[in-house]
Amino acid sequence: MKEYLRQLAEQADNDLIRGCLVREYLQARILESLQDRGVFLRWAFLGGTALRFLYAIPRFSEDLDFSLIAPGEDVGLRTALAQAKRALEKEGYRIECRVRDHKTVASALVKFPGLPYELGFSPRASQTLSIRVEVDANPPPGAGIETTLVRRHVTLRLCHYDKASLLAGKLHAVLSRSWAKGRDLYDLVWYLADQTWPAPNLELLNAALAQTGWKGPVMTATNWRDELRQRIAALDWKRARADVRPFLERTRDLDLVTADALVGLLR
Repeated sequence: MKEYLRQLAEQADNDLIRGCLVREYLQARILESLQDRGVFLRWAFLGGTALRFLYAIPRFSEDLDFSLIAPGEDVGLRTALAQAKRALEKEGYRIECRVRDHKTVASALVKFPGLPYELGFSPRASQTLSIRVEVDANPPPGAGIETTLVRRHVTLRLCHYDKASLLAGKLHAVLSRSWAKGRDLYDLVWYLADQTWPAPNLELLNAALAQTGWKGPVMTATNWRDELRQRIAALDWKRARADVRPFLERTRDLDLVTADALVGLLR
């Protein structure tokens, strides 16, 4: 399997994409181990990496984000990642895993020290490739849940938020985040450009906004676009474009990360 990873890295024409492909493969292997552990009976996959694995959005992602399906259950992140660590160590990977599971959002940083150097896309033997894993133990209520069989490096049966709930989560991120994260804005353009994508799950969106102290109006089918337009007008788009640039499969897609492009889709 490690030889497959080496061949995968060699397919890319620059070190930036090479690193993204390697990370994505390791994300798939961690998801595979989590699946073997049975976590998708209790966790739902969401966020940018879920879009990548489920719907092939043409941008890479760094993190693996989940929510408990039934809040109040034990997350079990430490045990689940310990199994993933053992499985990958048997294939010759060096792995360090730091888990923080005493907060509402349990998190872990899974590190692969020296792997970029070993695979030939970094000149520094000390360079580390990292994947953050987060599980929200108290997610806002109202999400729709689905299960989908996908194949990306490995075959996975993923429990995840449905399309309307994924869009609601992205709207919440854009409306509530204190700075302009370009990856969120690119994803939002990608969502809204697909006219077949369902409208946002407003129950989930309002619950998420309330959970994070939203001071604005209740989101409805008629006003969420207006609220988003106001937010867009206040963003630092130069910073947003710099944020998303390293994660794009196609450099030309950077032209989509503009206020004009997003406002045009909100008409």
